[in-house]
Amino acid sequence: MSITVTTWSLEQTSPDDLRPAAEPGADVRIVRAEVPSPEFSRYLYTAVGGDIRWTDRLGLTYAQWDEMLRRPGVETWVAYEKGTPAGYIELEAQGEGVVEIVYFGLIPAFRGRRIGGHLLAYGTARAWDLADRWPGLAPTKRVWLHTCSEDGRHAMDNYTRRGFALFDTKVAEEPDVAMPGPWPGAATDA
Repeated sequence: MSITVTTWSLEQTSPDDLRPAAEPGADVRIVRAEVPSPEFSRYLYTAVGGDIRWTDRLGLTYAQWDEMLRRPGVETWVAYEKGTPAGYIELEAQGEGVVEIVYFGLIPAFRGRRIGGHLLAYGTARAWDLADRWPGLAPTKRVWLHTCSEDGRHAMDNYTRRGFALFDTKVAEEPDVAMPGPWPGAATDA
């Protein structure tokens, strides 16, 4: 069985494109996870994407996660509310001044609380200054991402409100995979 999925690719081509979001409150902070940790990254990936069909990384080994996280120009920024991880944004330098926002999202319990816009704006700003933290990388000239019809219902609106512009749309049939939740069998019937 398959489902029809629309994928939109969006970009910013100047740091001036970035539009800030209101800060959600004093109890939210965003911190870079500076020590590569496959366990923590996999936790974030499954906690955020388990109800929206993020499955492409589930089969990766510990060594593959570790290798991915240790590449120059890969950063994970985590939003915390009152000390609890609420969501994350993962950046990846792709050469020639291009940075992809590879993953971005919130754990379901933290959605709809004005954290997402702030995290996206903050993380995008970190994409624009990525070369400042990684000597040898070219200064960022373009930040891009993709989202799809399986992502959260406010995802596209959040991206365009932060100043991302659409540059490509694709429609494809994809396998209808089960939403695994943060661990097998944990998916809710929402």
